[in-house]
Amino acid sequence: MTLEEFKALLRAHGADKRRWPERARVSAEALLEREPAAQDLLAKAEARAQSAAETGETKDDEPEILRDSLTGQLLIAMPAMPDPRFAHSVIFLCMHDERGAMGIIVNQVVDGLEFEKLLEQVGIKDMPPKRRIAIHVGGPVETGRGFVLHSNDYQLDSTLDVPGGIRLTQSIEVLKEISRGGGPRQCLLALGYAGWGPGQLEREIKQNGWLNVAADEELIFGGAIDDKWRRALAKMGIDPTMLSSSAGRA
Repeated sequence: MTLEEFKALLRAHGADKRRWPERARVSAEALLEREPAAQDLLAKAEARAQSAAETGETKDDEPEILRDSLTGQLLIAMPAMPDPRFAHSVIFLCMHDERGAMGIIVNQVVDGLEFEKLLEQVGIKDMPPKRRIAIHVGGPVETGRGFVLHSNDYQLDSTLDVPGGIRLTQSIEVLKEISRGGGPRQCLLALGYAGWGPGQLEREIKQNGWLNVAADEELIFGGAIDDKWRRALAKMGIDPTMLSSSAGRA
């Protein structure tokens, strides 16, 4: 377990170790033995929980302040996510700062739209394409725009280089190269994106809407689409059946 994963565990289940899922507890206790920063996080979480218990007050009305950027990480929707557009979603965060956040959903595909048809719609004539990629629902914002999320072996002038080895390109040129059999080694095409205003994602995380975990290429690009949510939780040592909408906050 990494320090970021430990933070997510505290947000989801609180400071009481008895509430931690068994697999996550074993990993977390190993981290606590070797990492002073994790010990400090737990101590602060315990102090906040104790203070809240003594005063009977919560701090949900406090303005949210960005403490740690989650750029380059995966957001995992909690089971009780109230917005059906994000139910069981896994989102790669391309940007997260004081201005807000932007990400691409990596486990929802567009029904009924083939890659060849999309290429025709944007005027690419190389048919049939030598390479086909899945078309994803990137999010509910600007669904008419296409984004290629890909490995770091490809870059154009307009490419966004995300920390951690993943890149994002919005250009018809990358689609042309993919259709000719080239382009990045790993990639997916997304229509639209998920966006948050300043402090919005922080509030949703505090309200137990999301967990976060370090991203990796296999989780983003590989494996069955329907299994990515479970796999993302498993990476944190969390059994989905152990999660609930009333999980504690850190």
